Amino acid sequence: MAKRSLSLSKVYGLLEPGPVVLLTTSHKGVANVMTMSWHTMMEFEPPLVGCVVSQNNFSFAALKSARNCVINIPTVELASKVVACGNNTGRSVDKFEAFGLTPVPAKLVASPLIAECYANLECRVHDTRLVNRYNYFVLEVIKVWIDPACKNPRTLHHRGHGLFMVAGESIKLASKMK
Repeated sequence: MAKRSLSLSKVYGLLEPGPVVLLTTSHKGVANVMTMSWHTMMEFEPPLVGCVVSQNNFSFAALKSARNCVINIPTVELASKVVACGNNTGRSVDKFEAFGLTPVPAKLVASPLIAECYANLECRVHDTRLVNRYNYFVLEVIKVWIDPACKNPRTLHHRGHGLFMVAGESIKLASKMK
């Protein structure tokens, strides 16, 4: 076995949790978009999603105060806009306007959907017990929107330091999961 040691800072790219998403919030009349890679499913019904939003991010205060958001799932066609949102702060940039994203009113939360994303998950903050210690929010998905025309979405997966994978081939294996 010819394995070598890897820097601990590279663990991030080995355990990426899923597609890069665009988290939208709205607070005091200001909507924002944040690129987010660190999220995970925690429960299926009701669907609970755990996510890390750093207290240094402009979206942190909005999420903590307004207690709602939308998880917007982009495809590879939006890659440059996803990266641009992640490389800029909502403190000084209206990311919807700057990067040509279309805000659409959600049905159950104050935060907007992003029209260009193939799926949108309206969420309420479900649990904040880990926020002060780990910046970890537990969100409950309360409404889901999906573009039925997007049959095989090719999502982005962040591997760290500007490197992304694109979801590709799907395979079907026997499963007892319904």
